[in-house]
Amino acid sequence: MSATRTARWIQRADAAEHRLCLRLNRGCSSPATRNLFRLVSRLGDGVFWYLVMLLLPVLYGDRGLVPALQMAVASVIGVGLYSLLKARLVRERPYITHAGIEAFTAPLDRYSFPSGHTLHAVSFTLIATAHFPELAFLLVPMTLLIAASRVVLGLHYPSDVLAGAALGGALAVSVLALTPL
Repeated sequence: MSATRTARWIQRADAAEHRLCLRLNRGCSSPATRNLFRLVSRLGDGVFWYLVMLLLPVLYGDRGLVPALQMAVASVIGVGLYSLLKARLVRERPYITHAGIEAFTAPLDRYSFPSGHTLHAVSFTLIATAHFPELAFLLVPMTLLIAASRVVLGLHYPSDVLAGAALGGALAVSVLALTPL
């Protein structure tokens, strides 16, 4: 896709998602809601997932080593993947493009597409629960909250989050397929 066509596609997508972004962002008007999503987003910066990676071998012994290593591999590949896409697609964040959408927390980088937080949350959750399904009760809600937080806080469009989830799912499936369980 040419740079001009990509830019036009991004403009159309931004316009189509503006109203939903604005509505979800305004839902963050109460301090309690805003603080919950800020906390969840901050944990999604890596703190929560690094803690999970460290705890897997502690809780599961040797059985926890492989999934922790798989999550580490997914982390490195994920950062490279979303960094490359963001640098090439240069989609501005909703709070930059649209008046009325407020950034309720600072972004980690400049561009919006895809959501790296969602990519990592989905890939880590799928890898961890492939080995230890009993962790789904904790990891799935956390992943959903992280994904929602990115839109609610004004940092991403819904399509950024959906793309991040799809990439995270594909990454998890690939890492699981290429490394032993």
